[in-house]
Amino acid sequence: MINTDDTLRCTQGNDFYTEGKIYKVGRIVNNKHFQILTDNNTDHWYATLDDKGIYVSFDSEVADTKRACFEKINELSNDC
Repeated sequence: MINTDDTLRCTQGNDFYTEGKIYKVGRIVNNKHFQILTDNNTDHWYATLDDKGIYVSFDSEVADTKRACFEKINELSNDC
């Protein structure tokens, strides 16, 4: 379960999220989608939580890496 203000560690980075950095969860949309804030905490991308883990998918024209993956701090890594 993800809640607003939870902290996530990026396990696979891209142009917008840096591997190893900690990010905050923003607004929760529903039980599957929510915001992950960027470095400056003023912008965000929408993330997905499902059986593959926690990730943000990107169009190939937006970022070189199509997916940024995250793990909730103090929980086991996901399979993303």
